[in-house]
Amino acid sequence: MLILFQDNVPFNCRTSVEEIKSLRLMTAIKTPYLPDGRIDLEAYDALMHMQILGGADSVLVGGSTGEGQLMSWDEHIMLIGHTVNCFGGLIKVIGNTGSNSTREAIQATEHGFAVGMHAALHINPFYCRTSMEGMIAHFEAVLPMGPTIIYNIPARSGQDIPPPVIRTIAQNANMAGVKECVGNNRIKEYTDEGIVAWSANDDECHDARWDYGAVGVSCVTSNLVPRLMWKLMFEGKNPSLNSKLTPLNDWLYCEPNPIALNTALAQLGVVRPVFRLPYLPLPRARRVEFVTIVKELGRENFVGDRDVQVLEDDDFVVVSRY
Repeated sequence: MLILFQDNVPFNCRTSVEEIKSLRLMTAIKTPYLPDGRIDLEAYDALMHMQILGGADSVLVGGSTGEGQLMSWDEHIMLIGHTVNCFGGLIKVIGNTGSNSTREAIQATEHGFAVGMHAALHINPFYCRTSMEGMIAHFEAVLPMGPTIIYNIPARSGQDIPPPVIRTIAQNANMAGVKECVGNNRIKEYTDEGIVAWSANDDECHDARWDYGAVGVSCVTSNLVPRLMWKLMFEGKNPSLNSKLTPLNDWLYCEPNPIALNTALAQLGVVRPVFRLPYLPLPRARRVEFVTIVKELGRENFVGDRDVQVLEDDDFVVVSRY
């Protein structure tokens, strides 16, 4: 770990793994766009302010919710660096620098830490898939660079990261923990062994946090209602609030994420209604449902200050070249 001295006082330029292990509300932040498909940094900064004011202690930049899969690596590293530069003193910045190519994962992670991200997020090699030994070798190639969270989402990667892999790489000092989608029983298996885990399922995160040992959640829903998700993660068991959030959580996953989230933020007026293909906005009937959900939960609990509205098909811009 590099130590510099500023005014004769040691200054640690890297975030410790222990700091990452303590994070409770990690918003998988949405990436908004301009009508020509470029990243809308003004809207992005406003979203970041809303997350900080709502209590999120960290953001995941360029994850599947943030559509890192639709970004060039130049865009990806730019957005990580921009987030660190503007907000890194107020919130921890986790950069998604994973890839199915180990070479790309190494290079992106080097660049991510070079622009100041506090930790890296790494998925197992998707599409090409590999053996358990190959997974371990892949993760061991990126772990030496800094604090690292491993992301297990078989629905997107096509392959589960089995517990023996996690147990092996957990011996590395830079391994912060696991963002786990398989469910709360898997989370408990890890936490019983002293391995930090975050729930990646918003509908399960309350129970994961208070009954299964998860330290917190990597969250989609907090893009919309950060203060309510903060309450779930920080204020103790609250089954009543958890139940009230169920319709919103269910609605957000009526189509693959981030389709519904993108639609919701546009209807709240906090991002432009611009989609990069292959994502398209939800159909009108679903857009009407969201307005009802907002009214039932209370507009004051959602980000932004404009009245929620039902957008029409012609209001959306869909870009195929960006």
